[in-house]
Amino acid sequence: MRKISLWLFILMFTVALARAQDAATQQQLDKLSGQIQDLQAAQELQGKRLDALAKQISDLADKVNTPAASTGASADDLKSLATQVQEIDQKRQADRELILKQIENLGKISGGSGTGHKSKSVADTTATTSGADNSTAPAVPQKGYEYTIASGDTVSAIAKAYRAQGVKVTTAQIIAANPKLNPNALIAGKKIFIPDANAK
Repeated sequence: MRKISLWLFILMFTVALARAQDAATQQQLDKLSGQIQDLQAAQELQGKRLDALAKQISDLADKVNTPAASTGASADDLKSLATQVQEIDQKRQADRELILKQIENLGKISGGSGTGHKSKSVADTTATTSGADNSTAPAVPQKGYEYTIASGDTVSAIAKAYRAQGVKVTTAQIIAANPKLNPNALIAGKKIFIPDANAK
């Protein structure tokens, strides 16, 4: 009797173990099935994205191959615009020269202090800027160049031209070396001092 009950117990245990294994296997199969479905959905989504990209590439290729629409400016339009810009610039330059001449005439009428200083030499200019009677003037180099202002000049353009020739000078240094100079209204024909820090 004991043998029979022992065999029954072993048989039940084996059946229970087999059922447990079947349940675990089924669970793993269900999990794998879910993962496969997820992969299939992702693949389908990727396929849709690839189709959309292919359509975009096709549309872009069509746009590249079609001739340009007339909404852009033609070469003639650009030339015409460039001519108009040049004309406007020439008028602006003429107006500027007229204004500068009028300012110069006003300076002469009012007894213009600029005419008495035109013949000042480089040595006189450096002595004035570095002399003891002008203690508020910033220190500037003793050596430099005398420059006669031309029509249309600006302080920055003058500084740039001298830098192109190897003279290390800034706009601020030119203004500091010429305390009476109005950088916004340069008078053609007036002489200014261009300091050169490298001159010895």
